[in-house]
Amino acid sequence: MHITLNLSGPYGANLSDTDPERLRELSHRSVKVSIIIVLGAMITLGNVAVLLVITSSVAGWSRNSRYFLLSLTAADSAFGLLVMPLNLWVSLLKDYTEGPDALCHVVAFCNATVYSTCMYTLATISLERYIAVFYPLQYSTLMTRKRTLLLIAFAWCFPPFLLSPISFPDGIIEVHFSTASLVCNPSYSTNVAYSLSLTCLIFFPCSIVMTYANLRVWCAAKRQTLKLRKYSCARRSRPNVASRVLVPVMAAYFTCWTPCMATMIYNAISGSSVPEWVEFVVVWLPTSNGFLNCIFYFWINRNFRRKFNLILQRLALSLCPKLADTLGCSYPSTAQFTSGFLDNNNSVHERSSSVSSTCTLLTLA
Repeated sequence: MHITLNLSGPYGANLSDTDPERLRELSHRSVKVSIIIVLGAMITLGNVAVLLVITSSVAGWSRNSRYFLLSLTAADSAFGLLVMPLNLWVSLLKDYTEGPDALCHVVAFCNATVYSTCMYTLATISLERYIAVFYPLQYSTLMTRKRTLLLIAFAWCFPPFLLSPISFPDGIIEVHFSTASLVCNPSYSTNVAYSLSLTCLIFFPCSIVMTYANLRVWCAAKRQTLKLRKYSCARRSRPNVASRVLVPVMAAYFTCWTPCMATMIYNAISGSSVPEWVEFVVVWLPTSNGFLNCIFYFWINRNFRRKFNLILQRLALSLCPKLADTLGCSYPSTAQFTSGFLDNNNSVHERSSSVSSTCTLLTLA
């Protein structure tokens, strides 16, 4: 008995049950699409929750800190709201042919820009915290509002300028749609020099800044913790918050980004590709950093969790007051508004607030 499956789209038509290779390809593709959708939903929901909190004041977070964290949230949200929908739409609806494809060039440009912006933003956050810890008296002079916004603008504007050759169909970089990773990938092997220069201008500088700044802050926090344990027996049971925050941040960064960069360099130099599932994992692994950032930069902070609970309580009261009355909920009292959870951080001196947000490495229990 012969059964013919008529399927339209980039994966062809007239597939029969006697073609196991094509059926296996379709099965793998459905699994990959499911993974991408779940990951995109996690990233989007996590960053929406973060956005609800940091758009208002959080105790111990300065105005500059909120600017940088808003930039990071926007960059991470772009993974779920821009990168994933664009690549899924291209993979599901467009029928690919050989030769330059203007749409795929645009999608590849968006992918590379979001990835690069995220790395630059992480580097600027590390730099701001380094200045707050080691130059607290000069913080207000070094990290003015104008300089903060310039750093954020650089993180968002320099990557599009640097990656603009990818967007031109007839440019120096060829772009193809990869059925292995379901992504419009630049063919870096066609221009090895440009590929290596991208790595040297994006990944390595950001990694060096993050590693140096976070390592110095971690060492300072470690020394401070040892002093507290030496002179105060009551603090002997205090957990090492520096290790709980900085170590996971750096571990997640290098775990998510290093395989992708190493694969790009390997493809550019060798001219060959890695196995199918290896390519899928290393291409989409950096997007998971957008979800992990929500945990390490935000949810581990006790003030953030308290503010989020208060926001949820106020939303529940406004949307469903009868249910809130049934559950015994009430609006936050005046004491709560003045206790620091709902206060306006701008009334606190900028330098002191920034130092406070950074030194949660030492004081957060």
